[in-house]
Amino acid sequence: MPRLLATLLITALIVLTGAEPASAIAYGENVSDGAYAFSARLTMTGIPTDDHGSRDSWCSGALIAPTWVITAGHCFRDAGGKRVSRTVAVRTTVTVGRTVLGKSGGHEVGVVAVRQSESADVALVKLSAAITDIEPLRVGDTPPAPGEKVRLTGYGLADTGSTTPDRLQTGRFAVDRVGDAVLEISGRAPQRATSACPHDSGGPYFRENPPVLVAVVSSGPTCPHEGPDLSARTDNLAGWITGTTTAEPGFFDNMVVRLAGVALLIVIAAVLLVRSRRAGVRDGRRRHRAPAGV
Repeated sequence: MPRLLATLLITALIVLTGAEPASAIAYGENVSDGAYAFSARLTMTGIPTDDHGSRDSWCSGALIAPTWVITAGHCFRDAGGKRVSRTVAVRTTVTVGRTVLGKSGGHEVGVVAVRQSESADVALVKLSAAITDIEPLRVGDTPPAPGEKVRLTGYGLADTGSTTPDRLQTGRFAVDRVGDAVLEISGRAPQRATSACPHDSGGPYFRENPPVLVAVVSSGPTCPHEGPDLSARTDNLAGWITGTTTAEPGFFDNMVVRLAGVALLIVIAAVLLVRSRRAGVRDGRRRHRAPAGV
């Protein structure tokens, strides 16, 4: 009953004042222009469906290195629902540093590789170009404590509706419980029912001053709601994350280029060999036909 009364009161205020509900994170608040610039939106266009059609979708995430974004592992699933280390859509792009999606600024880059964690609902996404004018969100290596306050940013919906958000949202949360692979995190402000919604998946929960990542949105009840959502811990993946994002360009990332280069060298060598043999044959014919005494 109290929740119903609160909902009715909010609705009445919207009608009377002409205010509009938040466009992402249920009962969240607008992010100021330029704040939390490391926040990212991953847009997937043309995801294959079981009926041989396609659909579009998106997730949230955060820039953690110039060419890497962290998000939820389930944002990259095959038709059977299995998490995969590859893109699944015809086109996958990442927008970083753009508070309002309809405006200019920030960066929009393609995705060239995906790395899935073997132990958590976490994926690392490699970008086609480095983003060097936005400070990445640092990945923490110590777990938060129960009761610790964290912040979430995301481009998800405000509820279970279908309105596409256009502005980054944020809210403040508290850690309820620390599990081996997940955290239980509940909303605190602007409301107790501030909660992650569809397409906030992969959004970063982070400590503030300075910002340090502790988890990413994984799953939870239908939004909005009071009580905890489940987020995937990242502190216990810090070694894997650092190793992946600081490694030299991987062999597999450049496999096609490498194979193409080898194939080109083989073709060039074959062409040179054929020309050499033809030249030898022509020289032999000229010597054979030369007049005696010359």
